[in-house]
Amino acid sequence: MQEIELKFLVPESRIKSLLRQVKVKSSQEIQMAAHYYDTTEQQLAQAGIGLRIRQEGDTWVQTIKAGGDGIAARLEHNAILDSEQVQAMLDTNTLMPDLTIYKNTTIASALTHFKLKKLAKKLTRQYVTDIQRTTRLLVEDSNDEDTSRIEMAYDLGEVIHGNDPTQRNPIQEIEFELLSGEVDFLFATAKIWCKRYKLCLSTVTKAERGGLLIKGQRYSPAVSADISQIDIHKNSSIPTFIRAAVHNCLLQILPNSSAVVAGSQNDEHVLQLLLGLQRINTVLKVFASFSDEINPDWLLILKQTATLLSDYRTLAYLALHIEFELQKSGAPVVDWTADVNAISITPIDVIGAHDFQLTLLELIAFTMSDPSLEPQADKLAVDKVIKILSKQHTKLLRIEQDFDEADAADECQAKYKLLNHLKDFCYVSEFSAPLFNKKESKKKTKRWLKRIKKAQAALDQQLNTAYYQQCYQNKALTDTNAWYGAGWLSASLITADKRTKKQLSKLQSCSTFW
Repeated sequence: MQEIELKFLVPESRIKSLLRQVKVKSSQEIQMAAHYYDTTEQQLAQAGIGLRIRQEGDTWVQTIKAGGDGIAARLEHNAILDSEQVQAMLDTNTLMPDLTIYKNTTIASALTHFKLKKLAKKLTRQYVTDIQRTTRLLVEDSNDEDTSRIEMAYDLGEVIHGNDPTQRNPIQEIEFELLSGEVDFLFATAKIWCKRYKLCLSTVTKAERGGLLIKGQRYSPAVSADISQIDIHKNSSIPTFIRAAVHNCLLQILPNSSAVVAGSQNDEHVLQLLLGLQRINTVLKVFASFSDEINPDWLLILKQTATLLSDYRTLAYLALHIEFELQKSGAPVVDWTADVNAISITPIDVIGAHDFQLTLLELIAFTMSDPSLEPQADKLAVDKVIKILSKQHTKLLRIEQDFDEADAADECQAKYKLLNHLKDFCYVSEFSAPLFNKKESKKKTKRWLKRIKKAQAALDQQLNTAYYQQCYQNKALTDTNAWYGAGWLSASLITADKRTKKQLSKLQSCSTFW
């Protein structure tokens, strides 16, 4: 069966008020101890599979989760075990999952890459979770027989290393799982609770938490864009195309935003989150006519979020990385601490804002909605995409001409205009590429993407260098140590300018793939 579930982190300031709504007369409490299994090489985790045996009250259940959409839906198979047999194995420390039960089940496809007998011999207990779960049933106010039902579960406990019980991390989260009925009820309910208690979406599963504990890590590595995961082909309809594009962006946004709201200050998480927001902004802007279900407010909120993140990251990167590189070159120390501390909004504040969290929920719901119900469901995306690509290319040529003809006073503005269009065009090209899968198109597509990415990266680096040079020049007015950085970055601009012109020239001579 398919499990559809939304998971949230709860801010400390809202726990007491939230618990008053969770622990009502009709709620139930249950102690759950789960044993998670994998190979020492973490083969199951690498395949996106979680395997556990969990005590749920007086019942022992073996569960495997795999696949799904990578966001809210996963394949799940549950099997109730013989409690006496489980207890006997626990007494002899031989408790292991039975993989033979997955033959001829819906989950079997997720295990096709494994030889089950060989896999069973390599499994070991990796970690244990000890959870106090409080559940409450939420039922849609409807007179229909097929009333939608949601199980809300508040989990409080910890994940414990399988071989070293002194190593453990806390777990405190709330989940909303659709038991029956319409998925719209799940998202409507989650939005109400999210807004009321400032909940923050998290894609981090308990299995992932256990894997991190074993590796001695607090957060999963930052997730970059992976266009190979996009579900687009030459026969994709217009509404299907934009849902797949939004979904691909969320696969980058959600893991990184989950790390940020959990407390990560890693620059790579912020960077990849920012890039994911830029990609989805392009999708919602350029392909807005591909669906009648797109809310114009999404773009406004996502743009504001991206701007706030960019402002923070630019200065933080300057203080941590640019300054570090300058010191390696012999520059005197310039202290940017006060400048960074002066930023009143941090990434966790930006991502935790309820407008952004509600937008994420609406975007997930959009990707799970039925594209066949849209007016353009009978039209192929490729025809409309070709027109957009041609329009984008014409605009690029015009902007490049304006850039070449701009005088010194307008040059900076012309560069930023060109960079913004290059970013949009690059993302549009990436999302459109799967529509052109013929052999003769693939080579052209690969060459085009290579050229436009290099041109965009070169101009982006040049403009960033110019910005950092200006920062050091302004800083030098109060700290003479900054003059070294201002001069060093000014010299770097000469090389950056040559690189940009070279890459733009190569892009101009590159043939298109559509």
